[in-house]
Amino acid sequence: MTKLVIQIPCYNEAKTLGIALAELPRELPGVDVIEWLVIDDGSQDETIAVARACGVDRIVRHPDNQGLAKAFMTGIEASLQAGADIIVNTDADNQYCAADIPKLIAPILAGTADITIGARPIAKTQHFSPIKKLLQKFGSWVVRLASNTNVADAPSGFRALSRNAAMQLNVFNEYTYTLETIIQAGQKNIAIAQCQFAPIVT
Repeated sequence: MTKLVIQIPCYNEAKTLGIALAELPRELPGVDVIEWLVIDDGSQDETIAVARACGVDRIVRHPDNQGLAKAFMTGIEASLQAGADIIVNTDADNQYCAADIPKLIAPILAGTADITIGARPIAKTQHFSPIKKLLQKFGSWVVRLASNTNVADAPSGFRALSRNAAMQLNVFNEYTYTLETIIQAGQKNIAIAQCQFAPIVT
């Protein structure tokens, strides 16, 4: 039996979380069980109430805001404890398209990769400023050098991990997990795939 846990780190996301959850799948080919997990990172709004109203299976809460990296790792630990074979990390503000999750997990289901990174077409994403596009490009270049991988969009938070990969990663940076996890994966020879996605229109 293959179990997929879709995790969403949240901090004061009550306005958009319901929209994001409404797009998440409950059934996918090759997956027997899908659970939704919300990591509430000390929100002061109605994030938890929205999550419950939308039928989220599991909610883990930080009593105060600890940052995205801590929320990500809390989600990974909770997903592993829940018996996840595959973990998908996405966001609550609809930066990524839930309809792309089957494409994201396909390399893991096929056994050809343990991590898949969703690569956004940065140059064609209209709501990214020129400075942000430049920083994204530079950051990905640095990570490629440090990790000896070919990841095009290293800062992307839209990613899937096998249970094996999730158990090997640890994040020490308090603010971001995206770059550090790729570098660790490269150093540990964890197979990484990437999927190109269309830009989200906002």
